[in-house]
Amino acid sequence: MSERTSKPTIGALPDTTVESPSVPVALTWLVWSLFAASIAALVARVRFGGAWEVPGLVAVDGLTVLLWVVVTFFSGIVHSYSRRYMAGSARETSFFATVFGFTVVVMGLVAADHVALFWLLWLAMGLLMAKLIGLADGWTQAQAAASVARKYFLASSALLGVALTALWWATGATTVSGFAAAADGLGGAVWLLGVAALVLAAMIQSALVPFHGWLLSSMTAPTPASALMHAGFVNAGGILLARFAPVVTVDATLMLAIVVVGATSALLGKLLKTVQTDVKSELGCSTVGQMGFMLMQAGLGFFGAAITHLVLHGFYKAYHFLSAGGEVERTGPSESDAHETTLAGVVVTVATGLAGGALFAVLTGKGTSLDSGLLLVLFVVLTTLHAARNAVAHTSLPATARYGAVPLVFIPAIAVYAFVYEGISALLSGLPVVSAPTELTALHGVLALVFLAVYVAMEAGVHERSQRLYVALLNASQPASSTVLTTTEDYNEY
Repeated sequence: MSERTSKPTIGALPDTTVESPSVPVALTWLVWSLFAASIAALVARVRFGGAWEVPGLVAVDGLTVLLWVVVTFFSGIVHSYSRRYMAGSARETSFFATVFGFTVVVMGLVAADHVALFWLLWLAMGLLMAKLIGLADGWTQAQAAASVARKYFLASSALLGVALTALWWATGATTVSGFAAAADGLGGAVWLLGVAALVLAAMIQSALVPFHGWLLSSMTAPTPASALMHAGFVNAGGILLARFAPVVTVDATLMLAIVVVGATSALLGKLLKTVQTDVKSELGCSTVGQMGFMLMQAGLGFFGAAITHLVLHGFYKAYHFLSAGGEVERTGPSESDAHETTLAGVVVTVATGLAGGALFAVLTGKGTSLDSGLLLVLFVVLTTLHAARNAVAHTSLPATARYGAVPLVFIPAIAVYAFVYEGISALLSGLPVVSAPTELTALHGVLALVFLAVYVAMEAGVHERSQRLYVALLNASQPASSTVLTTTEDYNEY
């Protein structure tokens, strides 16, 4: 993104080593120093363990140090990338100061134990992201997008405030760890109000359907800010659920409801992606779907898997946003763009999925018992297989060769997923709840069958045959009208 000028010019890219403002340089070095310190904290945590806390205020555990490493790494990449991207912008210093402030706030959030501190940092995180979305002065659409996002983030903060107040009322505790300690005695109307508000706050922050509007309206943000948003900010919903896992897992019916909400967003995000015409909107809809998968994993009781999904998705999405320019190709439709469904392709895909699922089960032990672990394996296989097929689809291989290439990409990918999951689960072992698989019910079975049927139908392109569905999806994925970057009137001289 760059601010509009009346006379566009073309020339050499600016040299970021010459006359570079001191603030961006200093903050870039500082954030990488924070990354190095976070790595040291992670190593110390793994080697020595123990309690790192200021009682009643902050508590540093395995989840904290893991997220410190992830957040500072993504922020370091964004800072370094932006040294060239933002060079020459009048808002360069403000951009770097806001991104660095966002990084520090998130680092504080994942360590906060007192509920007042947690809430204040949650609010600050949203306001800083809204500022990044509307960074460009004098750009009406950017200011409108920031206003839309700010309203959503304030609503999320208000709901979190309701949740924390209700949980304080129910437990008498003023810390997150205090809520966890009293979770066994929770229940009733006050708990239900608190946990419902908590889940809604997570849904808004993670842009799940029907709260995805702010994300699809945020395309005015500089591309590095979009990378930070999709790789880090939207993950806050999953982090919130992991932090309050003892409170959320009190009732099995609530957990099933969370799975249903996540499944709905995962499917709708995938559908919305199919009607997008620009790279950033397509990536935005992909994020909506992936956050749905994250919510499903949390609803199944596997909070370690949800955090794993957030970390891996963060790397995937940050890369795609920062390389978005390379995704634009001047090509027209061709026969290869159509869905090619053959018996051989179906057989290879099913066999690959089964093999990958078996490998994941062997490496992690999930899916070997008759519980929600079976559904976890199914959803991990679907997401990883989809990513593998997308990677192969972008190659120049002929269609027949792609069938053989998919297993070669998918099997190592799901093995990496399993090893990362095991490592993260071990790091989170000190949390009150890392894994709480639920008993399978008939409703779980119905949900899995419906989800799989709809997913396979979308992969086969069945949804593309309905013009009415196409229009409905297009309407559902429209950003707020005040944030639309260009309209036909801008090109109409008459």
